[in-house]
Amino acid sequence: MKVAITGSSGLIGTALKTSLRADGHQVVALVRRPASGPDEATWNPQGGSIDLEPLAGVDAVVSLAGAGIGDHRWTASYKREILDSRVLGTGTLVRGMLQLDPRPRVLVSGSAIGWYGDTGSQAVDETGPPGTGFVAEVAQAWELAADPAREAGVRVTHPRTGLVVAGDGGAWGRPLLPLPGLFPLFRLGVGGRLGPGTQYWSFVSLRDTVAALRRMIDDDQMVGPYNVTAPDPVTNAAVTSAMGRVLHRPTLLPVPAFALRAVLGELSNEVLASIRVVPTRLTEAGFTFADPTIDDALRAALGGSRE
Repeated sequence: MKVAITGSSGLIGTALKTSLRADGHQVVALVRRPASGPDEATWNPQGGSIDLEPLAGVDAVVSLAGAGIGDHRWTASYKREILDSRVLGTGTLVRGMLQLDPRPRVLVSGSAIGWYGDTGSQAVDETGPPGTGFVAEVAQAWELAADPAREAGVRVTHPRTGLVVAGDGGAWGRPLLPLPGLFPLFRLGVGGRLGPGTQYWSFVSLRDTVAALRRMIDDDQMVGPYNVTAPDPVTNAAVTSAMGRVLHRPTLLPVPAFALRAVLGELSNEVLASIRVVPTRLTEAGFTFADPTIDDALRAALGGSRE
């Protein structure tokens, strides 16, 4: 199978690329620089150009590219970059893939649980209504950008990905500027709940994320949105307790909501939001989670160790 991936240098894209190649599949990474070989294709996601020659014969396209939500403070210009990198990039990708003959049979087009907005303590699945707020609007526009592929008869799925637990990326391993990732923070013994701690975090391990994406590539019955989250979302306070258990560190230094707002600005709304999402459609499709609990996901991120 030949698979094209955008965002292949990111946390999820790198893991997916590695997994596919390990099983003997051909992967073409879309890059924004001159291609260095036949396993790369040059594109300009916001400029609208894409080199189609390396994509000939592609069976599946996975779209994961987008400016990092937590990479910078949310200025007006960076919020525009977050939106455009996803919406314009998806548009460029779809227009390109529809020119291929034959066309790819599936587009796995990225999304996020932010689609639902703040759900409070209410658990929602894929039947839930769209939410409000900046991230919700971005996720909704991101999904709509794939409509031309859907209308052209390409099977389209949307992995609405939760908070990915990983040792070297995501909220756990990568800084949420200017704060360090959760693993470094807790290892130093200065971790604690964020804000009230009552907000739900719908987490998922990196290996379950990759397994879900691969299932969406392979299963011709899978169409539309799928929540890529572990089946039992937990509160931030429960995450904090689990971090203490797994890392054997104290968790006595909470970060008040006002301090998060002062440091992160508008981005703090996402840290403090409660998004309680359950993966009903994945479960109904027979997907089995390798890491169903937060302790499982944390230990998987640490290589199975108990520090």
